Amino acid sequence: MLHGGPDLGHSYLVPGLEPLAHDHHVVIFDFRGCGRSSRGLPEDALQPEYVIDDAHRLIDRLGLGRVDLLGFSTGGRAATAFVQRHPNQVRRLVLASTSAYPSADAEPYLRDWPEYQRRRALEEAAGGALRNSTIFVWDLEKAAGYRDLIEGLDQGDWSYQRYLDGRMHPWVVGDAEAILRDWGGPILILHGEQDMGFPLPLAERLHAALPASELAVITGAAHLCHYEQPDRWAQRIRAFLARPD
Repeated sequence: MLHGGPDLGHSYLVPGLEPLAHDHHVVIFDFRGCGRSSRGLPEDALQPEYVIDDAHRLIDRLGLGRVDLLGFSTGGRAATAFVQRHPNQVRRLVLASTSAYPSADAEPYLRDWPEYQRRRALEEAAGGALRNSTIFVWDLEKAAGYRDLIEGLDQGDWSYQRYLDGRMHPWVVGDAEAILRDWGGPILILHGEQDMGFPLPLAERLHAALPASELAVITGAAHLCHYEQPDRWAQRIRAFLARPD
């Protein structure tokens, strides 16, 4: 699994991975500059392409051979880059709470979504204290629990300001939709119905463009549907991986 962020390590994904790990060998690592991986690296060493190199080397080091690859949020973009560079190393691909399209494509849906605008106003009024929890979590009774979950996680060496300044390379070089179509393997697009990071219409658009894909929507959940409904999230993945080749 390739985590999102990428400014935090993988620990925030544990609620969704624990049910899956009961009957699957789950391997997840912290990107360089995140979590318990190397810190203080030169800025050039944090470029996204090195995450792909690290994942490839880890798979080889563990002797895993052909794997089922899961990318969450930003990790979905990393997973797309991985199948572009190492297409024969992936059996099945899960794209969770992510998008193959530019961030600007989400803006019309968010602009016209009153509940998103209401929650964005709450976040701005709190001056960052809510940690985007009211955006990422649909059930607001669970938002405080999510904040507690990430409270102890250190901010990584990654910085979105680097992206804004044009100092970071893109996660995917080329047309992500075309890359996934050319790869041609089985793809599960796993998405929260109320995702306010990558709105559901973007997942539906990708599903329509990829004949080999399956779309699974977790109702009553937002971007962090693995946290809000971990058992349903894990079961969707379990069922997809169990399908015959």
